[in-house]
Amino acid sequence: MSSEYVFPPPPVPSLAVRGTEGRFPVHRIYCVGRNYAAHAIEMGHDPDREPPFFFQKNADTLLAAGHDFPYPDMSHDVHYELELVVALESGGKNIPEADALGCVFGYAVGLDMTRRDLQGEAKKLGRPWDVGKAFDWSAPCSDIVPAQSIGHPDAGAVWLKVNDELRQSGDLNQMIWKVPEIIAYLSGLFTLAPGDLIFSGTPSGVGPTVRGDRLHGGVDSVGEIELRVV
Repeated sequence: MSSEYVFPPPPVPSLAVRGTEGRFPVHRIYCVGRNYAAHAIEMGHDPDREPPFFFQKNADTLLAAGHDFPYPDMSHDVHYELELVVALESGGKNIPEADALGCVFGYAVGLDMTRRDLQGEAKKLGRPWDVGKAFDWSAPCSDIVPAQSIGHPDAGAVWLKVNDELRQSGDLNQMIWKVPEIIAYLSGLFTLAPGDLIFSGTPSGVGPTVRGDRLHGGVDSVGEIELRVV
């Protein structure tokens, strides 16, 4: 059989959708940096409301629910960052803030896993963060829950336990930039598309993890994520 491709294209990264047989195909992954004041402070930055900034992870860095997180090579300081994930079913450019939630299909719970040592080296040298943020399996994510089932949460606990010890604790209402603002601002920088995921930032308490750790976290009304570091 003839094909326009010189070899079979890789499968489309996707996530399960809670309560359905369908799967959510993932296009791009955007991440918001320092979107909780306490986390900005712990990372040595001013918590004032400066314009948001973003970085990306590749769609194939997703680690779906039910899989262990393989500790990555070339690092001895891998950190967890628990986040609300926003899943888009439509997009566009320069989306008005008032229309932004109309683009949202649903929400999930994600971990922005970070090779902090490599990220720190990149920062010092003024280089991109890709090696610290966009490595293999660096975006563990729960199943997506449709917004039609839970609405659009703007308050609720955001938490993470490591080996049953609470390490991160915050609330969605502490986000510096709220979800509609994030979508509107991001759409001025990129043309957003169906299948885009937005990791919306993490509360304070980020820290290192080692092989053998069990990470268990969640966002109230959205769901939970649990995995082992192997």
